[in-house]
Amino acid sequence: MAHHKSTKKQMRQDVKRRARNRAVKSEVRSVSKKVAAATSPDEAGKALSEAASAIDKAAKKRIIHWKTAARKKSRLAKRVKASTV
Repeated sequence: MAHHKSTKKQMRQDVKRRARNRAVKSEVRSVSKKVAAATSPDEAGKALSEAASAIDKAAKKRIIHWKTAARKKSRLAKRVKASTV
């Protein structure tokens, strides 16, 4: 266990950050699943837009790497395009 006052504070901050980061990552996974579960092309397009927004926000906060965000968005768009054709 930590003994220094500053280390105890850092541990408290880490817990808050971890919870926030996990929530954002969970949201990214949830919206990605909505894209996969979409049935109509309109629904898939709307879900893709929401997913891209959530992924961009996570990348902006540096919760996920910007190249990971680009890859996720690309794969989702590819999946939507394949389902509509």
